[in-house]
Amino acid sequence: MTPGDTLWASLPTPALLIDQDDTILSSNGAAESFLNLSARAIEGSVLWDRVTIDLDLRDAFERSRTQRASLFINDVNVGSGNAAPQPCTVQFAPLAGREGVTVMMVTPQQIAVRLTRNAITGKAARSAIGMAEMLAHEIKNPLAGITGAAQLLSMGLSREDQELTDLIVAESRRIVKLLEQVEQFGNLRPPARRSVNIHDTLDRARQSASVGFAAHMTLETDYDPSLPRAFADADQLQQIFLNLLKNAAEAGQPGGTIRLRSFYDASLRVRQADGTQARLPLQVEVIDDGPGLPPELAADIFEPFVSGRENGTGLGLALVSKLVQDGGGWISVDSVPGRTVFRLSLPRAEIQDGDD
Repeated sequence: MTPGDTLWASLPTPALLIDQDDTILSSNGAAESFLNLSARAIEGSVLWDRVTIDLDLRDAFERSRTQRASLFINDVNVGSGNAAPQPCTVQFAPLAGREGVTVMMVTPQQIAVRLTRNAITGKAARSAIGMAEMLAHEIKNPLAGITGAAQLLSMGLSREDQELTDLIVAESRRIVKLLEQVEQFGNLRPPARRSVNIHDTLDRARQSASVGFAAHMTLETDYDPSLPRAFADADQLQQIFLNLLKNAAEAGQPGGTIRLRSFYDASLRVRQADGTQARLPLQVEVIDDGPGLPPELAADIFEPFVSGRENGTGLGLALVSKLVQDGGGWISVDSVPGRTVFRLSLPRAEIQDGDD
């Protein structure tokens, strides 16, 4: 057995190798257990005859295979004739060195464990956020007084002493911005969603970034001009884009590139809390060529106070995640050294009359 065979057999995630005619070439042990079928029963069968999925993915799978691109599908029920369907995340990816061969990986979501954990931690998390919001509000008032006093003092000081007062003002303003981020976690106001042109919002965020925090980077765009309008809160959407751009700019090196890409994926749906499926066909990707996320942080990068940077607050991406979820969208990340992709999925606006 080669090292590759050993790795394939040892994968804890159910995985299948699929030929260009949708025939299953190989299955690992985890797939056999998940589908409750032997390798002999799985291999040589047509994927769609052997694996049951409650969403027709054939067209999306064929497009991803033709374009040799990865495809992620969240919250779909996957099973077989011998195994009851369960909520999973499904990923298709081209196999390097094997033309036309695709790897399919199925990740069960363990709903019961996740709901139990949320039930235990949810009340405590809300209490912590409420306390942080109150403290942020109380701290901002004296900070405003400190800033004003430092500005008054600077009027009669020498240049050397003015540098100190300028430092006080700058650091006070930095703290205020951090406190404003904390306050936004406690904002329970529902988003004001309406029909929004994604590209207009993206361009405003891009222009702001290009003359500010991302001035050291090259910003490229790859927009789908036929993309329909999104159903979103325009102000919150721009804040999401700015935070993602800032994260990419801080990860990149001078002369690096940030790429903004938009496209349509009719197959993407997510399961909502009430059990229904939401269609999220509008896709926006923010791609940077930085070093990538530390592997040990990747799974928790959207949690508060988790940061891969020294002196990072860990609030920017957590706030992005909150705003996206509040707005009925979905955000995910795929990161390897040299390429990190944050992908935002949004619902389409059904009514476009009288749009801005």
